[in-house]
Amino acid sequence: MTVDNVNDVTEQTWKDEVFPEWGTWLNEEIDRTKVAQGKFAMWWLVNMGIWIKSDHQTSIAIDLWCGTGKTTHDKPDMSPRHQWSRLTGGRKIQPNLRAQPMVINPFAIHNLDAYLVTHFHHDHIDMNVAAAILQNVEEPIPFIGPKDVVDQWLDWGVPADRCQVVKPGDVVKIKDVEIDVTDSFDRSVLITDPDEKNLPDDSQVPDMDERAVNYVIKTSAGNIYDAADSHYSSYFAKHGQDFDVDVAVVAYGENPIGVQDKMTSVDVLRAAEALQTNVVIPLHWDVWSNMLGDPTEVEQVWKMRKERFNYKFHPFSWLPGGHFIYPDDKDKLEYYHERGFEDCYTHDINLPYKSFL
Repeated sequence: MTVDNVNDVTEQTWKDEVFPEWGTWLNEEIDRTKVAQGKFAMWWLVNMGIWIKSDHQTSIAIDLWCGTGKTTHDKPDMSPRHQWSRLTGGRKIQPNLRAQPMVINPFAIHNLDAYLVTHFHHDHIDMNVAAAILQNVEEPIPFIGPKDVVDQWLDWGVPADRCQVVKPGDVVKIKDVEIDVTDSFDRSVLITDPDEKNLPDDSQVPDMDERAVNYVIKTSAGNIYDAADSHYSSYFAKHGQDFDVDVAVVAYGENPIGVQDKMTSVDVLRAAEALQTNVVIPLHWDVWSNMLGDPTEVEQVWKMRKERFNYKFHPFSWLPGGHFIYPDDKDKLEYYHERGFEDCYTHDINLPYKSFL
């Protein structure tokens, strides 16, 4: 406790005590994990945020976001240019409350080799994270993203010499890790206004390559395909031919009526099959209260279809803040946090009598 008397408790002392809800627990776990040779480690940071650590201990964070959704009913209706207004013709504000705690403290990040963002949607790019990295990561690591992402960073004051614009076809080397930049299939970002004054006409189709990208993270132990917020695309099959994908992470959720924003359970399986991955991990289902998905649905549909279509992959149901070690966990279907108490009965019990148990 920061205070020990109710008369000293304030809203600020309460926030200081409980936020972020996980404190530095996950930061410490990531820092203290030594990835063995021939393996890579991943942690889910909520939403589409992931942390990847290679067997050379190279750390890459992608789409780390520590923001929030709606926090009050007293907000104006959406503007006609809001992406959901453009898509649905609706105007009511959406009840997208954040449904997951903050599992990582960005201001406790000190060891990071590159920060990647796939696109400029507000739940993927974060001023707080950018500031925390600039302030607390001693090495001048690169901020990597497509043009409109970099424009957002520059507007926030990130130094230009720290930013690297990428587009599909580019290859970036971060120590022992190679990052191949690929096409995004995020149709929602095409109707979202970026942070700039000269907005395209409503009838104009923007250049996707300037707004969003996908990444293939290549390590000595295997490759991760990050589909970000891509919808299902038949061109996933081309990426499956171009890259040897071991683990694919895709955006999955329950789409409200009139909206097609996240992959469905069938889309997840089709994407995995097309990418020829060994493991597919649906993410993004966890964070928004109005789009919460159930990854066990993906598993159930996979069980219905796997023999019929001779699937060579399987889905993995993760939990925010959880880790995934490849290849150790490649055959697991579901993650559960450590349950503890592994040291039970290593010391004498202290009870009046054993039958108390």
